[in-house]
Amino acid sequence: MESCDASTGSRLSLPASVAEVAEGLESCDYLADEGLATAVFLAITLGRPLLLEGEPGVGKTETANALATWTGAELIRLQCYEGIDVAQAVYEWDYSRQLLHLRTAEATGGATRDTAEALEDELYSERFLIRRPLLRAIAATEGPPPVLLIDEVDRADDEFEAFLLEILSDYAVTVPEIGRFAAVVPPRVIITSNRTRDVHDALKRRCLYHWVEHPGFEREVAIIGRRAPGVGEPLARQVAAAVATFRELGLYKPPGVAESIDWSLALGRLGASELTPEITRASLGSVLKYREDQQRVVDQGIGGLIERAVAAAG
Repeated sequence: MESCDASTGSRLSLPASVAEVAEGLESCDYLADEGLATAVFLAITLGRPLLLEGEPGVGKTETANALATWTGAELIRLQCYEGIDVAQAVYEWDYSRQLLHLRTAEATGGATRDTAEALEDELYSERFLIRRPLLRAIAATEGPPPVLLIDEVDRADDEFEAFLLEILSDYAVTVPEIGRFAAVVPPRVIITSNRTRDVHDALKRRCLYHWVEHPGFEREVAIIGRRAPGVGEPLARQVAAAVATFRELGLYKPPGVAESIDWSLALGRLGASELTPEITRASLGSVLKYREDQQRVVDQGIGGLIERAVAAAG
């Protein structure tokens, strides 16, 4: 497979190795560890959905973004939430356009008893079909297979999860008024979960599985360097060390790598070249997004925490 170039849009061959996947994702500024690169490689070559679980902010969603960019494929995202149903996930009819079509037919004399059946057929044609993410991914016919991101599946209810399992079994959808849509080439499916509830075993059996850990220190420094290039390495190392220290405090929402990047960008914008207790206190909202977590850090003593982080950063 070629390196990251979303503009080519060419159909790419399967990767030959885990190393090729890691290099391809890295070309899109996503630094995957060996475990994640292996999971992505197997998902692509075996044609299986990949279920990624882990704490918020560890890069689960970004995996799909990088994969789509690397392969030149369209990223189709389905954001799950409580109460999501077929209309939001698969398809629905454009009722406003259907009504406008009826009124136009009436105004022009096209709506008669003899033409009523033909008019009804027109109303339920693909012209008025709104393709939601699952149908778009299944019905795609041009370019590389799309990357279908089913984000935060743990937020959806059990009924939708069962429906999703059915869709992923044969990559086909039936629209009663039109017929069956089946994938010529199945999409590459990435499913993410923050594990606010357990995903059912049936869905897990359908997927390959990988738990995404917080990156190690050196890899987090490298990620910050890629995503916040204006921040010097000494500050990047201090940020990674400070975030690692915060994660050990039993916070309600431990900061992920996404927060490390946000904090680095904020510090760069503030003109900081190193972490100090003063600049940390002023920018704490960039890395800790809950008041209780900020208060815990303050109570632990920002000065001591930052001194430990600077020492650990070398």
